[in-house]
Amino acid sequence: QVQLVESGGGLVQAGGSLRLSCAASGRTFRRYAMAWFRQAPGKEREFVASINWSGGTTYYADSVKGRFTISRDNAKNTVYLQMNSLKPEDTAVYYCAAAVQFAYYWRSSQYDYWGQGTQVTVSS
Repeated sequence: QVQLVESGGGLVQAGGSLRLSCAASGRTFRRYAMAWFRQAPGKEREFVASINWSGGTTYYADSVKGRFTISRDNAKNTVYLQMNSLKPEDTAVYYCAAAVQFAYYWRSSQYDYWGQGTQVTVSS
């Protein structure tokens, strides 16, 4: 069982930056691939970024590539999402997720555990 708690969301102007954190409980954090998804009002949840257990492999949605960076610190049981050059269309609730398998990383159904989400609002 893994519990995930996101933090770091907030209100920021377009062009600004935020860093989201996701703290995981349990001693098996390093066994899980981790990801960030987001869901805007009236839209489906969408993949943002993922990282394998070691941090050596990462993937990004085209919409955030070059602006967002996912990373993890297995000693701290934490995964991060550094978001730069934020745009109003990045406004959403951001969710952290954990999966045993890294295959099909872009599918929300692949993930076994989810956090409660943190709101990110980007004003124009």
